[in-house]
Amino acid sequence: MKALVLRDSKGQTLVEYALIIALVSVLLIAALTALKGGISSSFSNATTQLGGT
Repeated sequence: MKALVLRDSKGQTLVEYALIIALVSVLLIAALTALKGGISSSFSNATTQLGGT
């Protein structure tokens, strides 16, 4: 029984990586949503400084 658990670790590793990627994605989306106004104004200021509309 123990050998069976140790032998099938590839699927477990894949699931762990998928969970990490999902968590990082959720945190990134939350951070970008929270900073949305600041990012937008920064790009607007940069556009103005470069002579855009």
